[in-house]
Amino acid sequence: MTPRDRKFWILTLMVLIAGFSQGMLLPVLAVMLEETGISSTANGFHASALYIGIILAAPFLEPLIRRFGYRPVILTGLITIILSLAAFPFWYAFWFWFALRLIIGIADNLIHFSTQVWISSESRPDIRGRNLAVYGLAFGLGFGAGPVMTMLIQVHPSLPFILSASLSTAALLLMLQIKNTFPETGAAETSGVTMLNRCRSVWSKGWVALLPAFAYGFLEAAIHGSYPVYAMRFGIDLSFTTIFLLPGFVIGSLITQIPLGIASDKIGRRRLISIVTGTGLVLFSIMPLVESSLPLLGMLFAASGMLLGSLFSLGIAYLADLVPPSLLPAGNMLAGVLFALGSMSGPLLTGFLIEQIGRGAPYAAVVLMLACVFFSGLLYREPERMGRAGTVVYSPPE
Repeated sequence: MTPRDRKFWILTLMVLIAGFSQGMLLPVLAVMLEETGISSTANGFHASALYIGIILAAPFLEPLIRRFGYRPVILTGLITIILSLAAFPFWYAFWFWFALRLIIGIADNLIHFSTQVWISSESRPDIRGRNLAVYGLAFGLGFGAGPVMTMLIQVHPSLPFILSASLSTAALLLMLQIKNTFPETGAAETSGVTMLNRCRSVWSKGWVALLPAFAYGFLEAAIHGSYPVYAMRFGIDLSFTTIFLLPGFVIGSLITQIPLGIASDKIGRRRLISIVTGTGLVLFSIMPLVESSLPLLGMLFAASGMLLGSLFSLGIAYLADLVPPSLLPAGNMLAGVLFALGSMSGPLLTGFLIEQIGRGAPYAAVVLMLACVFFSGLLYREPERMGRAGTVVYSPPE
């Protein structure tokens, strides 16, 4: 194995562990807070702390990497996550846990942004797509396995945090074996000069392609952060929820990542996004009617994951169809911020609806969100000059 390959697999394993910690926190804390008797709205607000941290870190990531390199930024994120996870069992308090979640959100963004840019910049062009697909798959596997840790609460409430902190320590030890490198400085030093104007231009040209990022964040956080609370309140078996329903959604999304990407090349991104959101809307509308049949409910969760689990990547690909390459960095930053905003609003709206309408609330929240994306796609008018697979054709400068 070459040093570059070894570095790639270490980074991939580290991202899997980071995904595991993130996937563990949402349902574990949701269940533990529910057992303390707080409202589901407050529980949803608490889940948003992780994504507030992601947004707070966003403006500082590129300057930090340029100054210190990739490895110190990643190590800082890992050390912060380890200390924060280890601190959870020491004080069972709403605002203390909120602060720890916010800190972990900042640390998560340090890790994910750094590793994604590092892998993208150092992968050969002929294997870059494969490497990023493996990267995404590793995070998805870790995130999908995280909810299983909810079962350890019954053994001891500290066990999920101890296990996750131990795995993060192992990732830290692996990272110490990688040499530090720095990103290329030419484009990075000028990218922030007109960032606000770039963001405005991206939004005006491709707002419809940014909505799937918000939708995926909303969906992922609402399911993992609020559905365990809903299950506890309305008699849906918690073991089935954390072992089959939540991982089933994630596993379904992993199975169809590549096939849906290929399909979007053939039939067009806009059409495929409309198909998956429209069909997903129907599936979530049916779910309240089949809650008494857990196997059928599990099948619907898996099917919805297969359809909707690629919304983020489909949106990013669609954005590349709609805006010129010079605007893609700003577009990807906006997509990340909208993902975080969706992840914050998902548990908040779902928790509020659980309080207000009770049974069927999580499905209603998701249906409302998917309906917004679906009808926005129908209303949007693409540029007239289109190339193959819906790609906008730009004329070179005169």
